[in-house]
Amino acid sequence: MASYIGRRKFLATLGGAAATWPLAARAQQPPMPVVGFVRDVTPDVSDARATAFRQALKEAGFVEGQNVAIEYRSEQTDRLPLVVADLLRRQVALIVGNTPSALAAKTATMTVPIVFVTGGDPVRVGLVANLNRPGGNVTGISFMSVELAAKQLGLLRELRPGAARIAVLVDPKFPTTERFVSEVRAAASAIGQQIEVLYVSSDREIETAFTTLVQRGAGALLWGTGEFLFSQRDRVVALAARHRISVMYILRDYAAAGGLISYAASPTDAWRQAGIYAGRILKGEKPGDLPVMLPTKFELVINMRTAKALGLQVPDKLLALADEVIE
Repeated sequence: MASYIGRRKFLATLGGAAATWPLAARAQQPPMPVVGFVRDVTPDVSDARATAFRQALKEAGFVEGQNVAIEYRSEQTDRLPLVVADLLRRQVALIVGNTPSALAAKTATMTVPIVFVTGGDPVRVGLVANLNRPGGNVTGISFMSVELAAKQLGLLRELRPGAARIAVLVDPKFPTTERFVSEVRAAASAIGQQIEVLYVSSDREIETAFTTLVQRGAGALLWGTGEFLFSQRDRVVALAARHRISVMYILRDYAAAGGLISYAASPTDAWRQAGIYAGRILKGEKPGDLPVMLPTKFELVINMRTAKALGLQVPDKLLALADEVIE
């Protein structure tokens, strides 16, 4: 009887130890790092930017769901600090975001690494003090769309030389808007072009803006920066077609969706570079040691189908300059 009880105790102890081994093994494994992916627009995890980011992260050895987790978050600009605060409570290893998201993260933490993707000058925006040696916990990529405003206005004038007034549509809440408007005003003044700046920050204001610019005799439109405006891409292209307005866009995505013309660097490439930087930081590099990346190529894209629908004769000079002509 004693030996039976002893054998039961031994088996119970052995069973308990066996049950504990997997838990101990799991406890010894390093936790999966979490990356906060934050933008001030409803995230679409299948969009080109998110896909490019994940692909670059994968090439660096980090596969979502296997050895890295990605928290996709979005909120209106003025509520982004709440999103960032929640991510910091969750002890994320890294925050990746567009301009307003990165600014909110920089305000909230001086230790958690931040990788930004911006269309503005990162120094002017206040993300870093130096492009080559950012220092601190922040680095990133700029596709410099704001600084192209003068060039975009000039190209639009070549396409619509008879436009006495050109409208400029912008989101007042986006951090780079003030700089963008300043660049456009300076460029317009230099060439004697009248412009009409319209501010929109909600869906219904966009429809009103198109009605207003037509009433005020604008013959063309320069589209501004920001995730909110980009989220309205298909709607804006349709409104431009309905009102027969020639629009210069700041991203190729618009021209590919039926917009008339765009001149820009590739934001998709920028988000891919953000994925590369995220991978390097997750492997131990310091963001402050990684120089801010700038674009080396800008592309002029002309949608000839849209030009024909608008009855426009695209100058041969512009066609010769185009990197892509959509027939």
